[in-house]
Amino acid sequence: MNPVEGVLAREFPERRVAATASVPNGNHKQTAVATFADGGEVVVQTAADAAALAVEAALSRAVRERTSIPVPHVLASGALDGAGYVVTERAAGDELHERFVSLDATAQRRVARSFGVGLGQLHEQFTFDGYGRLAGSPRGGQRADGGEATAGGAGFESEPATNRGFDAASADDSDWEAWFSAYAREGIAALPAAFDGCRKRLADAVAAASLPANPPARLYPWDFRPGNALVEDDRVSAVLDWGQPMAAAPGLAVAKVEHLVADWYVEDGAPLRRAFRAGYESVRPLPPVPRAYRVAAVVHSAVDSAGEVTRPGYPERTGAAAVDFHRARLDAWL
Repeated sequence: MNPVEGVLAREFPERRVAATASVPNGNHKQTAVATFADGGEVVVQTAADAAALAVEAALSRAVRERTSIPVPHVLASGALDGAGYVVTERAAGDELHERFVSLDATAQRRVARSFGVGLGQLHEQFTFDGYGRLAGSPRGGQRADGGEATAGGAGFESEPATNRGFDAASADDSDWEAWFSAYAREGIAALPAAFDGCRKRLADAVAAASLPANPPARLYPWDFRPGNALVEDDRVSAVLDWGQPMAAAPGLAVAKVEHLVADWYVEDGAPLRRAFRAGYESVRPLPPVPRAYRVAAVVHSAVDSAGEVTRPGYPERTGAAAVDFHRARLDAWL
């Protein structure tokens, strides 16, 4: 019995599985769609890092509860044979990554605004005491039948606008400038040789940055972008990936999400940038976004967790065209 079959047998013992199909997405999780004989469908994700997947499941539930962001319902989460798992409903819609460029200008602006609204709500609802990777306190996961799953889960408390059950990985370090500098340098070091021509300028820009002193720590959703969303009737119908969340100054998340929404797919991102900012400002004031945040946002978007240069746009740019895109964005901020 493979891991997906094991999860389905545990969580849905009374339902017969008609078929499962793997989805080739992600570097850290394995994803499959399961179809039951009665026609129902669920998405099963498994990962070797059970604790990290438990954090993601808990955050998904909390975002669904506290914001208007459409997040698929988490039906179950836990650990089985040492690996973590999450089971969610299958959300309706097409891949926004593939559809974005074919949407008309009005629909594109609507999508951009929705990402601004969503990020503003995340910043209103999730506050932390420090900066860094988020980790959950050990708690049981949630079973599909409502019971407790195997230990290794993590969760938010039910009170709104709190982060109980979670701490920033560097919560004891309240020095924002030191944390951000290390974060930015880590991203610069991860860039491949094709970026050697701008590496020193990037490091100099970070070193010379004038940053706010100990800004408020808010949720930094690592992958909040069209590439992890579905669209239906020209509106975002689901945001799917809440892995690797951090706590950081709100301006850093604004810089990254704005880049991935306004710059990633179109030549002239100004209208999308305005729509994104208007959406955010409909929830809360736009935070300071120093140039160094913009640089770090592009740097950390240029290479994926496997060390490969990311492929912006659709159809996706690859090879030298992808590097040229990232270099052009970095040059603009440098």
